[in-house]
Amino acid sequence: MSMKLRNIELSLPAGPVWLGALLAHAPDVRGLIIVTQTSAGRHETSREAYVTHQMQAAGFATLLVDLLTVHEEARDPDIRFNTPLLATRLESALDWVDHQPPLDGLARGLFCSGTGSGAAVRAAARLEEGFDALFCRGGRLDLAGAGPLGNVTVPVHVVVGRNDPGRDMVRRAFDLIRASKHWQDVGGADESFSQPGTLETVTTLAAKWFCEVLPPPRPAKAADSNPTEASPASKPL
Repeated sequence: MSMKLRNIELSLPAGPVWLGALLAHAPDVRGLIIVTQTSAGRHETSREAYVTHQMQAAGFATLLVDLLTVHEEARDPDIRFNTPLLATRLESALDWVDHQPPLDGLARGLFCSGTGSGAAVRAAARLEEGFDALFCRGGRLDLAGAGPLGNVTVPVHVVVGRNDPGRDMVRRAFDLIRASKHWQDVGGADESFSQPGTLETVTTLAAKWFCEVLPPPRPAKAADSNPTEASPASKPL
């Protein structure tokens, strides 16, 4: 599916900080895929950037979101394990999406990896309508905690490298999910999916799954006759 996408660099408000993000959008997309990365920047060269390009090729709009700032990443390398903080940041990004009329009516899929997977589970357990489906490329589901894992209601697809040393831990966390779920191993892959062809395999699986589980776009709500002015640090669509 070929689309002319409009790419916009954004800064999204999240409490006392601003999160870097890159939105790619076009009319007539089949949905919105939000891709999180527990780092800052590199919106064109990171592994998550590759994921967004593949989702766009499948017909989706994408929002690539940094859950940390450059300063935080440099100051505290362990901050990416602060799952409650990352979940709150993700919820802020979803709240921003809620207030963008051009994105209204689009089903939302969430693609996460690493500690972002645990953060996504926590957000899914707290939000009734934050997003419609969650795809985890391995990651630390266990960091979400047993309560949030059991309270997820959206469909979940977890893909794990067969050579991931934390595979059994991820599987135990996965077993606590009561929502519709699917587990898939990728042979020859470790926790980073850095082996040739393995990331391509994951993104192909994700695109196919999102096409299957996400509902079609809904009619957009009528625009507010007096919309709230966008924050100067967050470019409007």
